[in-house]
Amino acid sequence: MLLAATAFAPLASQTPAAPVAVFETVKGTFEIEFFPEDAPKSVAHLTRLVDRAFYRGQRIHRVTASLVQFGDPQSRNMTLQDHWGRRGSGTPIGVAEISKRSHTRGTVALAHSGNPAYADSQLFILKANVPAYNGEYAIVGRVVSGMDVVDKLRVPDMIKMSSLKKAGQSE
Repeated sequence: MLLAATAFAPLASQTPAAPVAVFETVKGTFEIEFFPEDAPKSVAHLTRLVDRAFYRGQRIHRVTASLVQFGDPQSRNMTLQDHWGRRGSGTPIGVAEISKRSHTRGTVALAHSGNPAYADSQLFILKANVPAYNGEYAIVGRVVSGMDVVDKLRVPDMIKMSSLKKAGQSE
C-alpha cells in the first residue's frame, strides 16, 4: 500500500526549478533566484536579457545605504556617468506585477521612474529592509548567494558577466 501511495507523488525532477541568474562582478559573484510565479512577464523579460548578456559590461550606477542598482546600458560608457540610471533595454514590461512579498534584505525588484508598467531592465537589490517600498515595486527575486558581494558593490563597479544557471547546475 505504501508503494502505491508513493507512486503518485511528484518527483522533484518534475517540478521546474525557478530560474537563477549569476552575476560576476569585479567584487565577486552573486546569484538571483527569480520568482516567475509572482511576476511572470517581468521574469521572462529579465531572463531573456540575462541570456543575451545584456548586463555584461554594465556598471553599478546607484548605491545607497539600503540598495544597489544596475541595468542601464549607458553605464558601459564612463563619459555618460551623469546620465546613468535613465535608460533601459528599450522594451518596457508594460504591466505592473506588484508582489505581496515584503521588501526585505536580499530582495530584488524592478526600478521604475513613477509607473511600474514602464519598468524595464533596471534592478535593485535591497541591502536593508525597506517596508516603504511594499506595494510600489515588482519583486522579481531574491539573492540566494553572494549577498556579501552585493554589500561591497559601489558606483562604478562593473558586471563582468551574467548568465542563467541551468536546472540542476551547481557551482
